[in-house]
Amino acid sequence: MGAGTISEMKNLECITLFVEDLAASKKFYLEIFDLKIVYEDPVSAVFKLENVMINLLKISEAPGLIVPAKVADSSAGQRLMFTVRVPNVDEVCGKLKTLGVQLLSGPQDRPWGRRTTAFADPAGHVWELAHEI
Repeated sequence: MGAGTISEMKNLECITLFVEDLAASKKFYLEIFDLKIVYEDPVSAVFKLENVMINLLKISEAPGLIVPAKVADSSAGQRLMFTVRVPNVDEVCGKLKTLGVQLLSGPQDRPWGRRTTAFADPAGHVWELAHEI
């Protein structure tokens, strides 16, 4: 371990997404990702993927977690994208389209050896699907 590093921070447990419409976001993750809720209260819903949880939190509650940092609304633009590895991007795209999900890009082959597509959840968080070419 080098000077000034913290070796304990290598196990990502949960990603909290601030959402304007909790009901719409919850419905999206239930239907599109086929996830189960592991915790829920009036201002949040937590889902478990294989190795990480996603906490959907009403944006009105966000300042209590991050002040003095500012909470941005969805019109501020994208600052991150989540990538999920899937066996076949084209097959999953077909399923997304039947569920009414609009793709933002792709599917397309990328120069770094991946086939990708992207879509957004109701709060504007962008998800990319990828597989190796």
